Amino acid sequence: MSKSLITTHILDTSLGLPAANVAVTLSVQIDQHWQELDTQQTDADGRIFNWALNDAQLPFGLYRLRFDTETYLGESAFFPWVEICFQRRDERHHHIPLLLTAFGYSTYRGS
Repeated sequence: MSKSLITTHILDTSLGLPAANVAVTLSVQIDQHWQELDTQQTDADGRIFNWALNDAQLPFGLYRLRFDTETYLGESAFFPWVEICFQRRDERHHHIPLLLTAFGYSTYRGS
């Protein structure tokens, strides 16, 4: 399976399981405004490998992933959503994992 230049993965660390069926929106900043590119749901393994656009539509620049954590976590969600902004400055693959609990989250540049 070919992968997009930008992928993500959510792990629910309180359960020790992937977070399936979480809506994630990919946006790019153009002229100081966010333009939504696509919204996908994480698969059964908590991953999004591809967006409904091709890699040529992913220019260098500032990107944002917005995770709908409240719908996933329900009433226990302290953060109704998580937004992760990152720079795409080169042709390398950009994997952005999210480690999630009801009261916290962390992220890093994955491989």
